[in-house]
Amino acid sequence: MSDHCRVIAVCGHEAAHGKALHGLVDPAVIVVPSGRELYRSIAGLTRGGEQGCVVPLTLGRDPELVADTARTLRALPAAERSGTVLAEPFGTSQHLIGWLRAAAGRVPATSALLVTAPAGDPFDDAELYRVASLVRRYGSHPLVEVAFSGGDPDPAEGVRRCRLLGASRVVLLPAAFALPEVPDVPGTHVERAGPPVPPAALARILAERVAAARRRWNERGDDGIATGLTAADDHGHSHTHPPGEGHGHGHGHLHTHQHPHVHGAGQVIRSTA
Repeated sequence: MSDHCRVIAVCGHEAAHGKALHGLVDPAVIVVPSGRELYRSIAGLTRGGEQGCVVPLTLGRDPELVADTARTLRALPAAERSGTVLAEPFGTSQHLIGWLRAAAGRVPATSALLVTAPAGDPFDDAELYRVASLVRRYGSHPLVEVAFSGGDPDPAEGVRRCRLLGASRVVLLPAAFALPEVPDVPGTHVERAGPPVPPAALARILAERVAAARRRWNERGDDGIATGLTAADDHGHSHTHPPGEGHGHGHGHLHTHQHPHVHGAGQVIRSTA
């Protein structure tokens, strides 16, 4: 592999399929959703004589994105993906827990935390409850709740739940690149922390993932696709998607467990009743 390759950030629901990264990443980074657009981007690079490194932009809640990306790469004719490698995911659930704990540490313990992310499938959503539970267990905030943009409960319902549990101040703690809207809930002061990974850290981590993938290719000839194909094996899915296609169907959302309690902050956007 040459000393230079284009970085392709492939995005799922955690980054609003790429929309949430606008203004956060270097303009030289190609930002695409999984599936057809990723397929076309890689084929276009190869035709132009360029090499690419694909980084799945998940924070650990979307292993299916990694597997879908690997399937798309595998579906390309060998000549059209020549020199393109698949990097390890941007982050894992353990990384996300650490980032959220750091954000929560900047929020007064008297505030309730509402860990918030775009809704995914039932397994992705269940993972957010686990993450929030660990943030609460190892933090100083006794009240930590979970909400999903476009899901159930949504942020407004999450804030109302916090109020019913005695909170007068609630901080939305984003657990995704896509930031939630700050709901206007009468009687409750609501703030939103900044993204879990600020732009400077995002650029650094992207560079680390790319460097590791290129090193793996140069030393072992491993393009990362075989590993990526197994990313969702233990994720609870019993279905697969055709090569080259992303999710073409919706997943329901199931919440049959008790909700943990959490809090967090960073850059703040305020909404006061």
